[in-house]
Amino acid sequence: MDYPKSTIEFRLNNRSGIPAYFQIVQQVRQALRLGFLVPGDQLPTVREVVSKIAINPNTVFKAYRELEMEGLVESRPGLGTFITVTLADDSIAYHDSLRIKLIEWIRESRIVGLNNESIEALFLSTLYALEPEPKK
Repeated sequence: MDYPKSTIEFRLNNRSGIPAYFQIVQQVRQALRLGFLVPGDQLPTVREVVSKIAINPNTVFKAYRELEMEGLVESRPGLGTFITVTLADDSIAYHDSLRIKLIEWIRESRIVGLNNESIEALFLSTLYALEPEPKK
């Protein structure tokens, strides 16, 4: 039986201070939230990840184990690692229009001279400033 292969390609930021295995976990979670990965999709094999991003195989195993413990994937011996749930919700219908606005904002940010780190800092600081106060 052929299984749908994932189109996710992991990227590591060695300067982020975030462990490599956790970056992989975060990227899978994000892909699930955005609907890029759906139940039944197969994650890249450890060998594929290692060959593409030059990472220790144990790091990939650790990330996949973490995802399995969270119930997001299941390992099928001899077949691979497969997505079991989605994290996308009804808001996914609005993602395309929001992405277009975000692309415009990023382009404007680059025009005025912001680099990726500055864009990320500005975005996150604004996002966190808009978080509702926790209920007491």
